[in-house]
Amino acid sequence: MTYRDVASKQVLLWACTAVGARMPVAMAPLALVFLVRERPGGYSLGAMLAAAYVIGEILGAPVLGVRLRPERARAHLAVGLATGAAGFAGLGIFPDAHPAVLAVLAFVAGAAPAAATGGLRTLLTHLVPERSAAQALSVESILTAAVWALSPAAVAGLALAVAPGVPLRLAAALMASSVAALWLLPAAWGTEERSDTPLARVLAGAWPVYVTGAASLTLLGLSELVLPALLEQRGIGVGWSGPLLTGMAVGGGLGAFLHGLRSWPGRLRTHSVLLMTGTAVCVTLAALIPHSAGIASALVVGGMLQSAAMLTRNLSLRDALPPRAQAAGYSLMYAAAGAGYAATGSLAGALLRVVAPSTAVLAGVGVTLALSGIGWWGETRRAGRSARDADTTVALGFAGTGPEGPAVGGRGDAERCL
Repeated sequence: MTYRDVASKQVLLWACTAVGARMPVAMAPLALVFLVRERPGGYSLGAMLAAAYVIGEILGAPVLGVRLRPERARAHLAVGLATGAAGFAGLGIFPDAHPAVLAVLAFVAGAAPAAATGGLRTLLTHLVPERSAAQALSVESILTAAVWALSPAAVAGLALAVAPGVPLRLAAALMASSVAALWLLPAAWGTEERSDTPLARVLAGAWPVYVTGAASLTLLGLSELVLPALLEQRGIGVGWSGPLLTGMAVGGGLGAFLHGLRSWPGRLRTHSVLLMTGTAVCVTLAALIPHSAGIASALVVGGMLQSAAMLTRNLSLRDALPPRAQAAGYSLMYAAAGAGYAATGSLAGALLRVVAPSTAVLAGVGVTLALSGIGWWGETRRAGRSARDADTTVALGFAGTGPEGPAVGGRGDAERCL
């Protein structure tokens, strides 16, 4: 297995579209803080605007993702991205607007394009041969890691050197460019499948994957949010938090690349548990090691393992859902991961008031491992039930070929009710 099948013009066009759609997402929280930090109570207002943006993402991803249909995917994504671009433009052009207006714009900027992540991921897997789906998702993870590594520096540099609203205007321009780039990609990735099973029921059946997907991002959120306080506790300059997080993002890109180089033996849910456990160990070491070099090493390795764990979640979700539900499933995963990130931030913020930063990290690690265990149990139980159903189906099939023979026309009774 190699990346050869992924190296195509269509995938390159997809990558350009994805950068335009995702760079604004990575820029948004920090850009919103810089936008209003010079106003009275600026940092509190910035946190409120960032929260409005994240809430928009969490609510918009499942609501809009479920409505995304394969046969009209491009139009759906274009409307969402264009509306998101308008929200970002409003924030960048009117930075002195009333806080309530800014909060509404931030919510719209987060909610409107929230289905784009799931839609673009599904489209990517249809642009490559079936055998190269893992490599395609690895490429997506590498691209995402690069975007998240570059975004903080871009936001800080533009906001401080030019003007506070410039990062958000750039975000609007990037998202608008992704709308234009969509028209160079296929308009759809198939046709709507006919099924008697409601889509909501199909999506709910994959709940263990959402749980472990949320768990995989809680450790990332924990590292980002508590790292400055942890460095201060260790007597290390807080300014090192930026380079350390960049190193973690670079490690994530490297981990995604290495994961896609070959096929790995064993079940995906086992891979996920092992990778999540390894990530938890790395974050724990980062909380306990007193030296910056040790913290940096732990975060880089943790980023590599976390990226690979998220890849296994995406592949597991792809296996668990039919094609008609995959875009919605990825959107639900996105919302679950955002909810996990937000919950981790709230937990860390509450704990930092009463315990040391290192203790807060260890508490977050415990929550992550608990979520991973619940997800693994759910996937194991679901796999066992599927195996029993398959055995029952096989047994009924053999029973239908008894002495009386098959039904007229060579079809058994079971087929008449389909």
